[in-house]
Amino acid sequence: MKTSNPASLAKRDGNPGAPPILDALGELLEIRGLPRPHPKELLFEGKDPFFRAPFYLGESTSAILGTIGTTVNDLWEMRVGRRQQVSVNLKHAAATLRTVDYTRRCNASGEFETIPIPSDMAYMLTVTQPWKTRDERWYLPHFNLPHLANRVLNVLQCSYTPDSVRQAVSRWESAALDRAIADARACGAPIRTPEDWAAHPQGKYLSARPAIEITKIADGPPEPLSLGASIPQRPLGGLRVLDLTRILAGPITGRTLAEHGADVLLVTGKRLAQTPEHVRDTSHGKRSTFLDIQHPDDFEKLRNLARSADVFINGFRPGRLEAHGMGVADLMAQRPGLIYVTISCYGSGGPLSGRAGWEQVAQAATGICHTYGEVIGAGQPKLVFAPVCDYTTGYLGALGALIALRRRAHEGGSYHVHVSLCQSSMFIQRRGILDTFSDAPERLTEGELREFHVQSEGAYGLLRTLGPALKMSETPPQWARSSPAPGSDRAEWLPRD
Repeated sequence: MKTSNPASLAKRDGNPGAPPILDALGELLEIRGLPRPHPKELLFEGKDPFFRAPFYLGESTSAILGTIGTTVNDLWEMRVGRRQQVSVNLKHAAATLRTVDYTRRCNASGEFETIPIPSDMAYMLTVTQPWKTRDERWYLPHFNLPHLANRVLNVLQCSYTPDSVRQAVSRWESAALDRAIADARACGAPIRTPEDWAAHPQGKYLSARPAIEITKIADGPPEPLSLGASIPQRPLGGLRVLDLTRILAGPITGRTLAEHGADVLLVTGKRLAQTPEHVRDTSHGKRSTFLDIQHPDDFEKLRNLARSADVFINGFRPGRLEAHGMGVADLMAQRPGLIYVTISCYGSGGPLSGRAGWEQVAQAATGICHTYGEVIGAGQPKLVFAPVCDYTTGYLGALGALIALRRRAHEGGSYHVHVSLCQSSMFIQRRGILDTFSDAPERLTEGELREFHVQSEGAYGLLRTLGPALKMSETPPQWARSSPAPGSDRAEWLPRD
């Protein structure tokens, strides 16, 4: 059977003879920019396939988490003069790409039960699918969040049902529909092959850049990691992270930093549309406050928080925070030494960089959707069911912040970290295609789930959640707080000690 070649998206030589997990690890360690860790320091358990999909999803995720552990080790060594052992279980790492599926809530009978996906989300997934266009191509319009869904429906002039959307898309040529969706500031993408994406100006732009872009914006004095009166017990203890993100990659960046002891303050608005299940499962370890950046008093509170932050995470549509005076240059002028993390769909530049997007949009644009449908013989493009681009982008954002923190502690300066859903998709596809995957387990067994679950009690009741997949021998990643109710904390930092 003829299949596409996602590896054609690679600009890097890599190590094509190495197992995919080591090839991915090598790419990320190059971005880290330090000698490789001792072989006994970083251990991996398991190999793909875990999911019934043709991509090395577990190995790609494990490599990212392993590099996060190695970089946390770099920071820990700077603080205490020693390193620790790092390990990643592939099944656990892969399962984190579908964390929502594994969350259990204690019911009135004292039994832990699965929490169903909200009906509106389940329905949205039936409509956000590839549909054939008039010119015999395929296009994926995206319908998450009511205001964005309404923009798409206004373009299509149809009702919100799969059949109505199918018929409406069939009356458009793909390129014209893509222009109309973009002009309406809605979200969608034509289905491309990996080769089409590699030849597209946006694909070319990203192929010339690393999976994590880390740019030193300004010089400045080094900022040592021990900021309080004593050395913290956690690698990121005493560090402050301002998290202005939602659904789904950005919150994962913040949650990952919280796992290592950072004070992560999630800032959102009372009226901002959310997906409650993702808020619950990506907010562990954080605090949460409501601020409206359009309100002068709240805006000033936010600027004051940013002036004493170490990391600022921006997950808004490109240009949105810049319009409010909270772009990279604005905040770095007020807080020299800031690590500013930008999370986008299409990347730091190129003709599509101003567009917003989602998991499914990235899969459609870059070739994953085409390849998956082709390999399984579906007769049409098909989305991979796990939010693979979201979670890997979130982990890569955290890794970029950690690398920048290490550089800031060593040489000083202010840094801009940029990660994107499309670049993460390319990172996954650079690992190649699995020959067989139909017998993959797809899900954790109940025994494995008992091993990987963590339990907490808080705003959402008594929960069992899939815990951090990264293991460290001395400072195991953990969430010091249960997932908070949105807006339940004051807009202030905790004391550094």
